[in-house]
Amino acid sequence: MSAGGKTVVLGITGGIAAYKACEVVSRLAKAGCKVHVIMTRNACQFVQPLTFQTLSHNPVVVDTFATPTVWEVEHVSLAQRADVLLIAPATANVIAKLAHGLADDMLTTTALATRAPLLLAPAMNTAMWEHPATQANLALLRQRGASAIGPEGGLLACGDVGAGRMSQPEEIVTACLRLLHPLKDLKGKKVLVTAGPTREAIDPVRFITNRSSGKMGYAVVEAALMRGATVTLVSGPVCLDPPQGAEMVMVDSTGDLFDAVTRLAPGADLLIQAAAPADFKPRVFSEEKIKKRHDDSLRLDLVQTPDVAAAAGLSKRAGQVFVGFAAETHDHLDNARRKLDSKHLDLIAINDVSRRDAGFDVDTNALTLISRQGTVELPLMNKLDAAHKLLDEAVLLMQGATNA
Repeated sequence: MSAGGKTVVLGITGGIAAYKACEVVSRLAKAGCKVHVIMTRNACQFVQPLTFQTLSHNPVVVDTFATPTVWEVEHVSLAQRADVLLIAPATANVIAKLAHGLADDMLTTTALATRAPLLLAPAMNTAMWEHPATQANLALLRQRGASAIGPEGGLLACGDVGAGRMSQPEEIVTACLRLLHPLKDLKGKKVLVTAGPTREAIDPVRFITNRSSGKMGYAVVEAALMRGATVTLVSGPVCLDPPQGAEMVMVDSTGDLFDAVTRLAPGADLLIQAAAPADFKPRVFSEEKIKKRHDDSLRLDLVQTPDVAAAAGLSKRAGQVFVGFAAETHDHLDNARRKLDSKHLDLIAINDVSRRDAGFDVDTNALTLISRQGTVELPLMNKLDAAHKLLDEAVLLMQGATNA
């Protein structure tokens, strides 16, 4: 998602997980955020400030009393500029200071002066994490509106096994971007999204599939979560991490997808079908691996798979909004408009999969959105931004369905 020039003030405290903050800065910058880093003196024992200065393209602040490059009260300036104050890693010590309003260094002084949302990524030894004081301090901060992500369980740097490991950078950045997105126009709505390919087995080791990576559907899920929706994701086999906060339903074949969608669609306010189900499957599945033949040939008798979108459309109830995708290589508009009508869709997104910079297995897309109200051409953009544009149109249709 493009964060639109939003400012994240990242506090880094003295824990071994400080090295992970390098990737947090990098990912935030790639998302379009302006990142300003504040380090505690102990954090500098793990990673040098120059590293974060290079990654953020901004000076790193450590000393409250250092002479600023531009004259201003620095902790107040950063506090006012922050759209989110993120502390990763957040040690037990800094959590305790924040809970009790202590301000004895640049980071805690800035935290006390800001009105921006506070996001903590705790990282510490398991015993410290489970200590009643730490849990009480974190509970107090949450009561005041702070958010926290993690920690995870696993092998810790000290050799213990248990909770206390800082969440992965991509998860921290996702949580941060959600705080930066104030639009909650899907709050209270149930959104069902399908994503990824399906597989149609030929024999125990071979199958028919397609090039869908699931990236577009997963981006739609992330965008819907940012906008406050309750999201269920029906996903085919992909190499993507499950979106945090969404209910996951994993499927393999088009038949599995058909069963899941027809079961779940009646309860959804918005259905977005970004999956790419296989259109054909072998008529007969071989229980044994098919061996090579002397004549160097193999013939498969293929039959069509069930049309998931058409079946869902037949059971569509008043007030629901259904969105489909059309992966096309030619006659894009004509093919999409036929699908819009035949599958009882309200909106269809054309995906020109002949383009190398859009469509399958890339991080960008250039969608054309077609509804009965008109056509919207979107320029090339990252898939999360494209997902938000898609949801903008879907929300307008939902409002029209409600008012009809």
